[in-house]
Amino acid sequence: MTQLATPIIMAAVVVPVFRPADGELRVVLVRRGEQGPHAGELAFPGGKGEPGDASLLATALREIREEIGLAAEQVAVLEDLPAVDTLVSGYRIFPFLARVRPAPAWRFQAGEIAEVIEAKVRDLVRPEARADGVFRFPGFPDAIPAPFLRVGPHRLWGATLRILDPLLPRLLAGDWPI
Repeated sequence: MTQLATPIIMAAVVVPVFRPADGELRVVLVRRGEQGPHAGELAFPGGKGEPGDASLLATALREIREEIGLAAEQVAVLEDLPAVDTLVSGYRIFPFLARVRPAPAWRFQAGEIAEVIEAKVRDLVRPEARADGVFRFPGFPDAIPAPFLRVGPHRLWGATLRILDPLLPRLLAGDWPI
């Protein structure tokens, strides 16, 4: 696969999981707004570091507050996960798996976030959710073949899928207290 030669941009995300009253384990995803290098894509709340961030975890906590309105007290980090590099936009993403306590309604950052999705983990592991596709990017010379998960009408793929995929069986197995 062709990869652009770009400087690495450090970023951090929270992989938010929770179990609502119905008992169905869920992972929270955002659909990015229509601006920026990942416009319209499914992702975890997060972004690149800012000078005032004391750590990558501080970046992730700031971003989840800004993007979907969860304060640090609503986020309990369960595990630091391995970093993942994007293949096109030059990000190195440091994910933090966290149990969250969402408010009754999501307060998301208009413009940057188009939608908040509570995906059932059980649905994400179904064989029919998996498929292969081809993705194109403006300014990138090659189409990129890649696997994806169907999440409603959307495709979850790329770095977000590479973060989530190894977690799914562990989430179902109950490896963390959620």
